[in-house]
Amino acid sequence: MRDFDAVRFDRARVPRQVVGALTAHSPASVVGNTPVLWIPDVYFGSNRGFWAKLEGHNPGGIKDRPGLYMVARARERGDLEPGQPVIESTSGTLGLGLALAGIAYDHPTILVTDPGMEPLMQRLLTAYGARVEAVGEPHPSGGWQQARRDRVDALLAEHPGAYCPDQYHNPDNVAAYASLAHELLGQLGRIDVLVCSVGTGGHSAGISRVLRETFPDLRLVGVDTVGSTIFGQRAGSRLMRGLGSSIYPGNVDYRAFTEVHWVTPSDAVWVCRRLAAARYATGGWSVGAVALVASWLAQRESPATRIVAIFPDGPQRYWNTIYDDGYCAQHALLGRSPARNPVFVAHPADNQEIICWTRCTTVVDPLADTRITTAQDARR
Repeated sequence: MRDFDAVRFDRARVPRQVVGALTAHSPASVVGNTPVLWIPDVYFGSNRGFWAKLEGHNPGGIKDRPGLYMVARARERGDLEPGQPVIESTSGTLGLGLALAGIAYDHPTILVTDPGMEPLMQRLLTAYGARVEAVGEPHPSGGWQQARRDRVDALLAEHPGAYCPDQYHNPDNVAAYASLAHELLGQLGRIDVLVCSVGTGGHSAGISRVLRETFPDLRLVGVDTVGSTIFGQRAGSRLMRGLGSSIYPGNVDYRAFTEVHWVTPSDAVWVCRRLAAARYATGGWSVGAVALVASWLAQRESPATRIVAIFPDGPQRYWNTIYDDGYCAQHALLGRSPARNPVFVAHPADNQEIICWTRCTTVVDPLADTRITTAQDARR
């Protein structure tokens, strides 16, 4: 058998897309430059549609970007010394990004999660060399999220010199998405509406901030889940992971949003499965939620309006939830197509127990809005 290097390379016979493919020596180098795909209206029967940024084409998903960026910046500042551990709370996707950063920069990674993390995700993180700890009980008021953060604090005390990125409040989590915004500008040129799921608030703030330098009239539409406190609702049980919160992340840029939608798990399941069958490009809870809202916007806007939705991940980790008939039947998620239009509320305080797809065009910081804080105080 001849050595491959000795074989004459004939560029003329190699397809153009192969010749232009990226080669890399570091796994961190294959993050970014993800494709954008046209998604026809998935539900409403119009001839409209939107563009989807397929962040699932990164090795671990959208949070590969902040995982690498936060660790790199901490090293540059001297907050993270060589060989010291990185410790963080995660529901999954950031864990993959931090595991990648741990390999790229040679840091042990300790990740704190909860029983809701999918078995596949736990095994992947362990395979990537991370140590995974799961908390056993939710915090009385802050739920699983606060319980995880409390365990992170305990681990930091046990490991002097360790670094916690604190994705919820770290401005590096926002800055990490500048590269994604610049990719969109290069791929699409003009962007009128950006639709983002909201969890830590990082990618909605980071992408919109850069895009508005070129398009100051850009509209930012946030997509949350029922049971999330981020936009002023009462904390409740949340089936969907990757969006929503039971705490108030400091990275959420409330002033940047034009409107917000709360979406239900059954809505997201219906859309995820429809996307898979009709377009092959699908993903998890956040993908289903943003695709529903982007489709609804597309059939209401003029044909000239260019809408972009961020798809944070792919479908693989959801094989035993969204794409499992047994799981969906157990949680009454099957056979329930979304409403034709969301319920409208004028202010988040008007209805703090949202249970269906709902839209609001008044976006406020719930910690600073007197109507919301008064309602919260009255319930105590």
